[in-house]
Amino acid sequence: MSVIGVIGLFRANPQNPVGADGRMALADHLRELRARLLRVVLVLIVAVVVALFFYDQLLAFVYDPYRQAASQLDAGTRTIATINGVGGPLLLQLKLSGLAAVVLTSPYWLYQVWAFIVPGLHPNERRWTRLFAAVAGPLFIVGVAVGYYVLPKGLEVLIGFTPVDLTNLVDFGEYFSFMTRMLLVFGVAFEIPLFVVLLNLAGVVSGRTLGQYRPWIVIGTFVFAAVATPSTDPFSMLMLAIPMTALFMVSEMVARLVDRRRRRVSFAGLADDEASDIGGVDDVRRSGLSEDED
Repeated sequence: MSVIGVIGLFRANPQNPVGADGRMALADHLRELRARLLRVVLVLIVAVVVALFFYDQLLAFVYDPYRQAASQLDAGTRTIATINGVGGPLLLQLKLSGLAAVVLTSPYWLYQVWAFIVPGLHPNERRWTRLFAAVAGPLFIVGVAVGYYVLPKGLEVLIGFTPVDLTNLVDFGEYFSFMTRMLLVFGVAFEIPLFVVLLNLAGVVSGRTLGQYRPWIVIGTFVFAAVATPSTDPFSMLMLAIPMTALFMVSEMVARLVDRRRRRVSFAGLADDEASDIGGVDDVRRSGLSEDED
């Protein structure tokens, strides 16, 4: 394959432009998906190679939560971290570099996910792409940071079940897998409120609907936190559920502000005696009063 052909694989521009209705041919969708996947894979490979040069620092960073948890255990509880298998150290090095690459490049691949969805949106909805690109990546990293902060407490609770006079041999690869799941769960969970706002901007869900189902959403958030966190301690669950609940409250406030702005725009050009296409003025006023009462 020529160099031009390889470069063409990474081009996401469709052969047929997106129509006024936001539709695109299936072949163009697949072509764009292939290009964006190749871009993400290429960036991840470069990030993994760079992370390999900082392996010692990354290993110390990953090992620190386990060391903190072990130092807080009772004097009678003994635990030793081990690496099993001939290829275990190499596999651990690749996994660690891969995790670092996924976290550090999250703003880029999250943007690629959103950019793939954008052609299916209307022009007035695509303008929020910059907002998504600016918020999604940092929000994911903040979630990972919160997960890293609560990890020592979760490890302390789990390892603390070791019976007295017994030594807990912790496989470092298993510990790393546990840590990876916990960090990714926190990172993805912190993205959920952002997607709620995006659904509101796309007209799928309204702020009033979010307010009506707020108690059930809060309960569902705590249930999700209890199931999603790999550790069984309530501290980790609360550290995931409380920020998610706060972010949901913020997303509901943003959704209500967007809805009110839409109503003002809808009636901006109407005369006092002119009817609206989306319903009577009294209906909208009643809806606004209901939202204020919520």
